[in-house]
Amino acid sequence: MPALLDTLTDAARASPRHRSHHNLHPSLEAPVQRLAIAMEPETYVRPHRHPHTWELLIALRGQFLFTAFDEHGAVRWRHLLGGADGLAAFEFEPGTWHTVTSLEPGSVIFEVKEGPYVPVPASDLAAWSPPEGTPQAAHFVAEQHAAAQRLPKAAGYPD
Repeated sequence: MPALLDTLTDAARASPRHRSHHNLHPSLEAPVQRLAIAMEPETYVRPHRHPHTWELLIALRGQFLFTAFDEHGAVRWRHLLGGADGLAAFEFEPGTWHTVTSLEPGSVIFEVKEGPYVPVPASDLAAWSPPEGTPQAAHFVAEQHAAAQRLPKAAGYPD
């Protein structure tokens, strides 16, 4: 497993999006989607929702900040995942507006959700969030890192 995580991390570092994934499910039509995602601290996961499925996140290596929002973009709560101060795993309900931010180089998260795979349509990308690849997206990531620094040193707290 460490070799796979290292390979994923190397691919994420070389990727313009600063992330890379490895599917463990046999096809995109599988009823359960399972994948490892290497995410570097610069990556931007645009806030979005999955109306049709719950999602389970497990920190395999490194640390992440999970942020949930209301429909207008106000922070509902945040949780640290991984590291000495974070939860090992976290599951959330369908329809939750959210983003995940990598807080450390070499971080890898494991994601499980119901299939089949459905690309996130524009209607499920948060209209109040910046598009990927914009200066505003980089600013959003920087704000997430700053918010993580303000959290008390224990697992998950409301903001």
